[in-house]
Amino acid sequence: MSSSAEESIVRPSLRSFVTLSRDFALGTQTPSSFLEQCLQNIEAYESRVKAFVVFDKHRARARASEASQRWAKGEQLSSIDGMPVGIKDIIETVDMPTGMGSPLFTGAYSGRDSASVKALRSAGAIIVGKTVTTEFASTVPGPTRNPWDIERTPGGSSSGSAAAVAAGMLTAALGTQVVGSIIRPASFCGCVGFKPSIGAINRGGSHDFMSQSCQGALAASLADVWFVLSEIAVRAGGDPGHCGLIGPMDLPDERRPSTIAVLETPGWSEVSAGAREMLAESCYLIEKSGIKIIRRRDCLDVEQIEECIASAAVQTRKINAWESRWPLNIYRDLDSSKVSTSMLIKLEEAEAMSITQYRSALASRDAARVAYGKLKQQADLAITLSASGAAPQGMSTGNTAFSVPASYLGVPALSLPLFWDEQMPLGLQLMGFQDQDANLFGHAQHVLSSVFKRPELIGRVISDKSI
Repeated sequence: MSSSAEESIVRPSLRSFVTLSRDFALGTQTPSSFLEQCLQNIEAYESRVKAFVVFDKHRARARASEASQRWAKGEQLSSIDGMPVGIKDIIETVDMPTGMGSPLFTGAYSGRDSASVKALRSAGAIIVGKTVTTEFASTVPGPTRNPWDIERTPGGSSSGSAAAVAAGMLTAALGTQVVGSIIRPASFCGCVGFKPSIGAINRGGSHDFMSQSCQGALAASLADVWFVLSEIAVRAGGDPGHCGLIGPMDLPDERRPSTIAVLETPGWSEVSAGAREMLAESCYLIEKSGIKIIRRRDCLDVEQIEECIASAAVQTRKINAWESRWPLNIYRDLDSSKVSTSMLIKLEEAEAMSITQYRSALASRDAARVAYGKLKQQADLAITLSASGAAPQGMSTGNTAFSVPASYLGVPALSLPLFWDEQMPLGLQLMGFQDQDANLFGHAQHVLSSVFKRPELIGRVISDKSI
């Protein structure tokens, strides 16, 4: 960690909101008292972590007071009534600006809530503030620092969301991912990150319109992530033409997998020694627990997937460039001096592409998705690292080699904060199958409770019967 001990920050040990909500039902604690803990951490850490673009503690306190009254009467609106939540600053909020990490939109108000924010408010969640993102949720970093060591990157582009959760400023925050913007910052900052199946959460009112992009969440536990997204899905559904996040409102039941596939991904040659050791130890523990492990060397289907995802980053860059042609051409025309060089280069690439090239990239992605779908006959899920190692020094957003495959394949992925590398967090990534997000959560619970003995990362489920 940084040699400046007074500037390094250790995450506070806060329980998940879902776990704590049992105390709300019993009257031993309230959403207001929990919010104050979060606000205390904002006061203590925000000047160094810089996770927020803007936050409104006065409005948050008013909403928490209302939620406290509802819990006291047994009239809570949902399982997340009173939960302090952050909103990635590419997602629209009627009462706060949506700057998208760009000087073109500093202080800009859209005049509306996004579909997911509207759903969160309806569920009683407290929108504490807007969290920092990279420019247009791409590669140019914002000011956010890693809470574990402020000389290291928190990742991108859901950097503010990950850092705020990891520092105990929030229980959960919305993120988006088109390449690795949930899985990688979750790994670097040491929280749970979930990228759902493509189309599972309605992206209306958000600057994440590309075909690989999806909206997800970063949180303190599996239960917090699942409850946030299921409460959104039941109110706003998925993207048009998609059935939305499939599964129960409560945390899905634990499921013991019989077989797990291990993916090396294109990033294997860049893995740190510590990360390589952690993945090897994971495989040992999984096999010791009686679960079968298959790899590319002993399964042709796994080998085919490895071959298909070898070009995931290259094909993703082509697809994203073409799909960013608009609105980047509009932003350039408005004021090119307020658009980064990397965005202008992406636009140049898009304008040099033909639609035939774009179609070819889509065809390669479709073939990879078909190949991965066949893995269902061999394994219950796949695992790999969430990142090639610890968060690097400096503010580059980090290597995407391990996070891009799930985006390219369109499948649900979880990053679980199980490892350490260079005294920094490192995640284990679990990948499921399209629209089988609930199964992935069931398998994740078994991995956490029975393989790694980390039940605190699950969070307890609340229901009408248990309150």
